Amino acid sequence: MILYDAARCPYCARARIALAEKRVAYEPVEIDLSDRPAWLYEKNPRGKVPVIEEDDFILPESSVIMEYLEERFPEPALLPGDPADRAAARLWIFDFDRRLGEDYYAVRRGDDGAAEILTARLAALDMWLDGHRFLAGAEYSLADIAYVPWILRAQQLLGVDLAPFEALSRWLDELVERPAIAAELGLVAAL
Repeated sequence: MILYDAARCPYCARARIALAEKRVAYEPVEIDLSDRPAWLYEKNPRGKVPVIEEDDFILPESSVIMEYLEERFPEPALLPGDPADRAAARLWIFDFDRRLGEDYYAVRRGDDGAAEILTARLAALDMWLDGHRFLAGAEYSLADIAYVPWILRAQQLLGVDLAPFEALSRWLDELVERPAIAAELGLVAAL
């Protein structure tokens, strides 16, 4: 399996983390996002990463890649066994842009008022996690993998202080104990 990857890209981090959690060996091909090769558009017409390639099968889009890996390599499971909890995990992923992504990128662009809105989004995540161990309930899942790359980058690259968010900080501390997340933290720290 080949992963067309970019170290700085949090969407690629989703794929890297899921692959590591599934213990799937892959060959990384680093893509320079500021100078994308023309052939990348043959793999994904949008020219975006991540993209996985296995034999003649090519698949872009991090959320779809995570679902594919879950089905292709069912152990260890990264979606809960209960159908309602699986649906909740999928809803967290579906709602990512509204709950975190758009505001993270607004801060990166330097949009007026974006930092305050991102703080409000983090406070909402903190409030949710105050009553839940993980985003989709009692089990670590693709939902957590879908959000953690941005939380790590907000903290490490944007200088967001997570100390006021006790439940979110606890969640992150627990996730960083996982080798796949620890590896991502190390990669982000080196950016």
